[in-house]
Amino acid sequence: MARSTGKDAQALFHSLRSAYAATPTTLKIIDLYVGFAVFTALIQVVYMAIVGSFPFNSFLSGVLSCVGTAVLAVCLRIQVNKDNKEFKDLPPERAFADFVLCNLVLHLVIMNFLG
Repeated sequence: MARSTGKDAQALFHSLRSAYAATPTTLKIIDLYVGFAVFTALIQVVYMAIVGSFPFNSFLSGVLSCVGTAVLAVCLRIQVNKDNKEFKDLPPERAFADFVLCNLVLHLVIMNFLG
């Protein structure tokens, strides 16, 4: 049973890897950006757990900034993806402009939260 499960997991990993190889480069770059934002949020949470959360507003601002940026980048990825038929009429430049504007608003709110 364990051998079968390992073989199935290996086949699944291979199929996911081959499907991701066909992904356009722009979407891979957005995926790296999302991964970096989530990784940065995790590092902040680990740092807070080790050192403490004395300026709690700063901790919340940093984590929410990373998570919010990752969510906006996922939205950008959905809009830029050519396979997504829902946004086929939306040009990529407009999607990127929405991403930048929403990031500006997000970070203005976060700066206001810092005090």
